[in-house]
Amino acid sequence: MENTNPSTEGGKFRVPKVELSDKSQGFIELLRQLTVCDSISDKEFEERFKEISMYGDDHVICVMEDETSSKIIASGSVFIEKFTRNCGKVGHIEDVVVDARARGMRLGKEIEGYLADHARSMGCYKVILDCSDDKKVFYEKCGFKQKEIQMVRYFV
Repeated sequence: MENTNPSTEGGKFRVPKVELSDKSQGFIELLRQLTVCDSISDKEFEERFKEISMYGDDHVICVMEDETSSKIIASGSVFIEKFTRNCGKVGHIEDVVVDARARGMRLGKEIEGYLADHARSMGCYKVILDCSDDKKVFYEKCGFKQKEIQMVRYFV
């Protein structure tokens, strides 16, 4: 599933699945704009990439590349699981981030739409995500609604 759309500045953006070469195109630096993401060696990146790739379409990380600069400017992931509801599938959207210099161009909405469309194409009956309070309005504009609360337990 690849999508190409014109940017507001005349460039083009692609939305493919993450590739090994994306590490050198700013993927880790982009993730740092979202959360803690320490330095990762090329070997560590490759090992994790291979591990995630084993899940096939049940765990997809997409990136949006600015074709003009060849930099990764947006990303997000979805993984699919479930046994309840007669083995109904649920997509979990995670780690949606847009580079600070590209915000306001509706790229986050495009990433979210790509991930939700993938989940739907995989037979999911819903997609869910966690977000901070300041992102609630954005996700409501994407069609999400608040349900219940999030709990977390950290091990590190």
